[in-house]
Amino acid sequence: MSFHSTAAQLVTLAAEGEEHGGNHESLSPYLTGGAALFILLLMLWITTRFNRDR
Repeated sequence: MSFHSTAAQLVTLAAEGEEHGGNHESLSPYLTGGAALFILLLMLWITTRFNRDR
């Protein structure tokens, strides 16, 4: 594959994505972001509990 054909395929793929919007109706960005933040904070808390010697 050449660089030109690869770039053309990526442009075509990106143009198709604009039609659909990419978001599912049942997904809330605030809920998804809040859940991700909660999971990361939980992982940080667990890591600090196991690393008490420092």
